[in-house]
Amino acid sequence: MKLVIIDYGAGNIQSIRFAFQRLGIEAVLTRNAEEILNADNVIFPGVGEASSAMAKLWESGLHDVIADLRQPVLGICLGMQLMCNSSEEGDTKGLGIFNTDVVKFNSGLKVPQIGWNKIENLQGDLFEGLNEDFIYLVHSFYAPKSDEAIATSTYGIEYSAALQKDNFYGVQFHPEKSGAYGAKILQNFLEL
Repeated sequence: MKLVIIDYGAGNIQSIRFAFQRLGIEAVLTRNAEEILNADNVIFPGVGEASSAMAKLWESGLHDVIADLRQPVLGICLGMQLMCNSSEEGDTKGLGIFNTDVVKFNSGLKVPQIGWNKIENLQGDLFEGLNEDFIYLVHSFYAPKSDEAIATSTYGIEYSAALQKDNFYGVQFHPEKSGAYGAKILQNFLEL
């Protein structure tokens, strides 16, 4: 199996690599379009601010490559948000894979939301063999609950904790930091 992590200068790369190493998989970190297109599975990571991360993605020329992928793709945290139509963070145009817009939590809530929160309403192969449990999050922006939601969480409002459209998956949380539960999600992703 060839697992690729997209290297565009905005990501939580090492913790993701270590999580897959614990599963016996050596992930390849690359910005080479051919290598990404020929991978079995692709991780689209992201940590930071949406507009600067999207600018780095455009600079790398990988924005078009991601939309053309046909193998399973998993966007993590900001990676998932960049796969949406847009984000209020930095007034950012996204890749438009998921038909939703990322918005900021309302001012009545402490942001960012940091810590463990329950994941609910699980659907699909990404959550095979899992029940509702707690996952680790760090975010100030979220994708509202939509038809593409395959899991939800609640922080003042119920929102999409995970999205799916065709071969594209996105999780708002950090599976690589969510213990055995997160490891099972990553294993399920490898088996898609």
